[in-house]
Amino acid sequence: MKSGWRSGRLLESILKVVSLLAVIIPLLILTFFLITVFLDGESRLVPQFLTSYPSYKPEDAGILPALVGSIYLIILTSVIAVPIGVGSAIYLEEYGNGGWLDNLIEINISNLAGVPSILYGLLGLELFVRALSMGRSLLAGAFTMALLVLPIVITASREALRAVPSSLREASYALGASRWETIWQVVLPMSASGILTGVILSVCRAMGETAPLIFLGALTYLAFLPDSPMSPFTALPIQIFNWISRPQAGFAENAAAGIVVLMVVLLLLNGIAIYFRNKMQKRI
Repeated sequence: MKSGWRSGRLLESILKVVSLLAVIIPLLILTFFLITVFLDGESRLVPQFLTSYPSYKPEDAGILPALVGSIYLIILTSVIAVPIGVGSAIYLEEYGNGGWLDNLIEINISNLAGVPSILYGLLGLELFVRALSMGRSLLAGAFTMALLVLPIVITASREALRAVPSSLREASYALGASRWETIWQVVLPMSASGILTGVILSVCRAMGETAPLIFLGALTYLAFLPDSPMSPFTALPIQIFNWISRPQAGFAENAAAGIVVLMVVLLLLNGIAIYFRNKMQKRI
């Protein structure tokens, strides 16, 4: 008995150490990477870099079209993916009865989650760019990215809805509320913070993707800002990829500065998600 207790404590200690290492080691590597990138691009992190257009001269090149293109792309992607993803999650969790249609949807969601992002680029090129004649536009990119992040939005939303106690639903039904009234006034407010977290995570993934945009034909050199959903576009990962591929040392500095800007935007999005999540939890 005593030997088994000691073995259990030893196993617990080993698992604790492994868990700490699994968190600390990637964090240290990421910190080292960010410090290195920041030092490489520090000289280019000036307001002119954010407000200038690309140039063949590295000292004059800026990131404005890529930054604006990324923001527009994320907004359109969210507008497309969030209603469909949250609506699908509500159907599967609140209305689904486990029939063949529900099973088919769940199987496809699982399959889509495991598809490499480069295949989404091929799908977007064939379906949105060619078949639907959207061209190499911002809208085609947004639809492709929406397909990419839909499994994340659906899965996170389902987990958030599932976390709402069934007793709250039963109490709402006992007071005479319909199923939709219960979902709208009880379930969704209680699960809003979890849904928001999933949406922000999916948006962050979409913002960092490069392969699908390369296949869609996102431009690597853009001297104007998109003025409509059908405009050509570029994005931060595409611009960074373009600069890294150039031999001049100045463009490598620009790429490092672009990585810092991308990381700041992603951290800002995560910070906004954490703020609203905590605010919603306090209100609930």
